[in-house]
Amino acid sequence: FINNNKLRYKINNKKFYKITGHKITSVQRRSKYLIINLSRGLSILAHLGMTGKFFITDKNNKKYKTSFYYSIKKDESKHDHLTFYLSKGLKLIYNDVRKFGFVKLFKDKNIYQCKHLKYLGPEPLNKEFNLNYVVKYFLYKKIKIKDLLMNQKFVAGLGNIYCNEILFLCKINPWRTVDSLKKEELLNIVKFTKKILKISIIKGGSSIKNFANTDGKNGNFQQRFNVYNRERKNCKKKNCLSVIQKIFISNRSSFFCPMCQK
Repeated sequence: FINNNKLRYKINNKKFYKITGHKITSVQRRSKYLIINLSRGLSILAHLGMTGKFFITDKNNKKYKTSFYYSIKKDESKHDHLTFYLSKGLKLIYNDVRKFGFVKLFKDKNIYQCKHLKYLGPEPLNKEFNLNYVVKYFLYKKIKIKDLLMNQKFVAGLGNIYCNEILFLCKINPWRTVDSLKKEELLNIVKFTKKILKISIIKGGSSIKNFANTDGKNGNFQQRFNVYNRERKNCKKKNCLSVIQKIFISNRSSFFCPMCQK
């Protein structure tokens, strides 16, 4: 049942009604996308945008969260845009306040060739994201390092917060171009990318405004921020007397310490 098909991309009503009778066989993640695999060779591709979330409700209309849910709040059903009716009276509901997310249907053999997934780089925690890969990708490029870290074709899934924190730990100024980086600095980018993401996962992610983790609770990683959202505050590094500065690179806010990051 489609309440509102005007998300980031308009939902194709006729396509989605064809999944009647199909079974959900598995759920995967690729970068910031969810892939819900169905029987008979179909897959649903979903992106949650800023505020998107899935709920499950039972036959008594009680809401439950799953492994990819945000928090459950009262009186938010007006933002329920898409409802999948499942067996045993269950419903899977896509809810999105700001409607920046989307839900699409693909044949599963074609899904990794769609424009959303085809050109994604390796997952940052996978072994494919290593020094050799970074050296080859960085070779002779004059793009700013902050822009490249944000480029999903280079590495999949890194957001603005983590790029700022990675560059601080690497002691690299976000203005620097890739071709100016030394091999040791490239190794640090790989090392600290993996380290920060692992710590953030343990801490439940970072809560700035709308985000909540898989238990519906705010993440705690923001308490460990060294630079992000700390404009004009003292640098946390011992013996550093500088303050954090905020600049804009490609219209995205960047935070850094001018003394620690060269």
